[in-house]
Amino acid sequence: MSGTPETVAVVIVTHNRAELLGRMLDGLAAQTHQPDAVIVIDNVSTDHTRTVLDARTDLPLHVTTTASNLGGAGGFHIGMRAAYDAGWDRIWLMDDDVVPAPDCLAVLMAVDEDCLTSVREDLTGALVEKAAVHFDLRNPLAIRPKRAAVDTAYADRASMPALVEVQNVAFEGFMVRRDVVTRIGFPDPEFFIFYDDAEYAVRARRAGWRIWAVRDARLVRQLDFNQQHDLSGWKGFYMFRNLFVVHFRHGENVLVRLKPWVIVFGVVLLSPLRGGRGEAGNVIRAMRSARGMRHLTGAAAPPR
Repeated sequence: MSGTPETVAVVIVTHNRAELLGRMLDGLAAQTHQPDAVIVIDNVSTDHTRTVLDARTDLPLHVTTTASNLGGAGGFHIGMRAAYDAGWDRIWLMDDDVVPAPDCLAVLMAVDEDCLTSVREDLTGALVEKAAVHFDLRNPLAIRPKRAAVDTAYADRASMPALVEVQNVAFEGFMVRRDVVTRIGFPDPEFFIFYDDAEYAVRARRAGWRIWAVRDARLVRQLDFNQQHDLSGWKGFYMFRNLFVVHFRHGENVLVRLKPWVIVFGVVLLSPLRGGRGEAGNVIRAMRSARGMRHLTGAAAPPR
């Protein structure tokens, strides 16, 4: 884009991780390109998060404390809507456990594309970017739609081209222009956690946008990735339910849209050998809930 420089708002969602949040805000304050607004959605933290936020005088903070824990999906929904309503040109979504390199925002702002994502590394400098380079909603035999990720396609950051097209994102460094939001709407708050970012990326791509991972836009993850969750616990319910919703909404053929039923059957059949009654109960409850979320919820629809 040319003419007046674009503005940018950062949206951060946090919950009871004050120490991590403080480091993340330090990273934003050190940016060579300063954000125009930093919108923090505090999911009713009970630690000293408020003290950390009140002490910051070096950032243009706008803090919203929710009445209840809305999860990452609900927090990003509120934050993106606030940034959009305020008129910012770009919106940069960020979790509280990453720290941007000092030039990260400047690098992103220099790329003239509507959908971008930063590229994550761990504390050792190893590439840990999980954005999918192949997210398969066409093959009914692909139980997991993510077939390959940035960190499986490339050995390290140096091996990457400057821009890598990706098919899904995490809301840890995803940047979107307001024109995209006008067209496709907001993250779906009903997801609570898991797959809200992947579903949003699918919506963007279906509307005609390409999503680019920017090699030199570095985010440093403060925690190790742990993508192994107890499928018999409360997180398991959301993992099953939201995976099913993505297939119901965006499956490219009838067999893919039927795949959640196959997963339910398989999990129940194998539950005595795996997670027992808890996992079987989760997958059945998840299917019941997912059937009511086949269509985009009203809150996530494009603004009028």
